[in-house]
Amino acid sequence: MVAQHANALTTITDKLQSLGILDQSDRDALGSLVFTVNTAPANHDLVRQGEAATSLQVLLDGYACRYKITAGGARQIVSFHLPGDILDAQQLLLGSADHFVQTITSATIGVVPLAEFRRILKLRPNIAEALWRDTLIDASIYREWVLNVGKRDVTSRIAHMLCEFAFRRENAGLGPPERCELPMTQHQIADATGLSAVHVNRVLHELARNGLIAADKPEVKIVDWSQLCRIGDFDPSYLHGAA
Repeated sequence: MVAQHANALTTITDKLQSLGILDQSDRDALGSLVFTVNTAPANHDLVRQGEAATSLQVLLDGYACRYKITAGGARQIVSFHLPGDILDAQQLLLGSADHFVQTITSATIGVVPLAEFRRILKLRPNIAEALWRDTLIDASIYREWVLNVGKRDVTSRIAHMLCEFAFRRENAGLGPPERCELPMTQHQIADATGLSAVHVNRVLHELARNGLIAADKPEVKIVDWSQLCRIGDFDPSYLHGAA
């Protein structure tokens, strides 16, 4: 239990430190947070639309996605999340969730009561600024995803998604883009790119046939990074240096 708490504390401190300048008193304030560490299976909703917010969740291990559902039941994934991501910072100010967050692999989650984190934010402006920067980067990613689904052709959409995921994994210290674990199913990629699973399968085979990627489950090897970035129209400046 002590090790799990230390891991959660290290993860959120490192994340916020990457987004702003934290001094020792900021780190001490974070150290006063009491985390509960939970595990969740794949395809488990961590945040449900309409539910009241009671805690802040940090993804410690595994992968997750954020999504919306139409009245007819169609799903649109609007972002993928990696270890270190704060999953629901907007809940600090909004009363209830307007979306879902779901694990796409088994995952470990650090959970801290919202009241505890709000107390820290009032006292430590450096932490508040780092968290504000994190939410702004999330908004930048959403804008890029709207462009991706709305204006890029099907091959570029998937290439861009692969490039973003691989780039963010590398920034998070999870390995180089040339050897990228791809935890999403083809159905999840389809929901993220506005395509059918059949179309996704066809594009992945096309990228492999053209020598840009090589599938080696559960990993995808990006063989030609610069060419994949070109096809995907991928410019990582919208990530603002974040994982």
